[in-house]
Amino acid sequence: MEAANILQMTPASTEASVRIEGPRLSLHDLTLLDGGLAAFVGERTPDERPALVERALRIGLNALQDAATSLDVDVVRREFEGMLRQTEAANERAANQLDELLRTNFADGDGRLPRTLEAFLGDRGQLRGFVNELFDEKRRDSAIGRIRHLLGDFFDGDASRLAVLLDPTRMGSPLHQFRAEVTVGFERLNERLTSIEAAAAARGSERARSSAKGADFEDLIETLLVDTLKGSEHVLDRTGDVAGDVIRSKKGDLVITLDPEVTRGAAVRIVVECKDRKVSGRAMREELAEARRNRDAAIGLVVFSAAHAPSGIAPFDVRAGDVYCVIDPEDPQGATLDAALRLARLLALVSIREAPEEIDGIAVQAVLDRIRGQLDAIRGLKMQLTTIGTTAADVGSGLDRLRDAIVADISAAESELRA
Repeated sequence: MEAANILQMTPASTEASVRIEGPRLSLHDLTLLDGGLAAFVGERTPDERPALVERALRIGLNALQDAATSLDVDVVRREFEGMLRQTEAANERAANQLDELLRTNFADGDGRLPRTLEAFLGDRGQLRGFVNELFDEKRRDSAIGRIRHLLGDFFDGDASRLAVLLDPTRMGSPLHQFRAEVTVGFERLNERLTSIEAAAAARGSERARSSAKGADFEDLIETLLVDTLKGSEHVLDRTGDVAGDVIRSKKGDLVITLDPEVTRGAAVRIVVECKDRKVSGRAMREELAEARRNRDAAIGLVVFSAAHAPSGIAPFDVRAGDVYCVIDPEDPQGATLDAALRLARLLALVSIREAPEEIDGIAVQAVLDRIRGQLDAIRGLKMQLTTIGTTAADVGSGLDRLRDAIVADISAAESELRA
């Protein structure tokens, strides 16, 4: 700056020329000796000069402030660059030392670790020698040699300890005692099974002679009838232990009361007898007659077991106005009992005397005649089946066809009754 460009304070205001009060900067009696700047300001009007001087002072102070900040940044940059050079030098020294240390310990051939591993794990190392000594099969005192000798004592040959322990025929082996105990146990079990079988046979023989066997067969027939009547309004009652209309008579094991809507309001019953024993034809007819009177039934249905059924009635037949049926307790056929029951129900409906004008007796009688003819055909085929073994299959097929035809005729007769 030139010597003329100086800032002077008037002598009277030397001590209070610049004051700072908070954000306010106050200047008093400020004189600037610069001809060029004075001429520049003098070109303005008196009203513009204060604003121009204020703006010039603000610009100058801002420039000085920015210059100070730039100076501080340069100082920090120089210090940081010096520290960076020192750090790089220190890192280079550390890297050289680390490289030297790694080469000393891990270099191929000359490093400490390769030499140590070679001493322990090499072809002539200590581990190879130890393993050879431990597992040398040719050396008796090696570990493998000792194990072989020990296993030989326990497992090699009939004289080994294991053979002695597992041989049940040797007196001193544990299995010999176990074998003896098992033998005794099986003998006792055989005796027990023999006694149980004998007791069961005795009970079966006694049961066959008693009424219990008949009760079992009666339970079976009741179950089949329940399944057959399921979904209908017919009522099944167990009456074998209940006295009926005949004095002191309990004839009639089961009674089926037909649905009143089917019988036009009449009380129509079917009495069922279950027979698991031999009964003569005359005795059976008399028993069914008494059962019908005792239970006020229109028709009797007797169900024989296969072992005690009279000849010529399988699977079912009509005799003296009653229906005979055969059921095998070992292989009960519900369809056979269903067909026999439907035939008995049909005969019972025909026997209604209260409303004969509602039933086409001629049509129903024709169906019954066809059924009886088919039953006679079944009896004839049964007789052929017992005498002609070579045609058994054909006869069996014929029986099945006739049974289906019978069921169809029964359905037709029931349709006639419902018409």
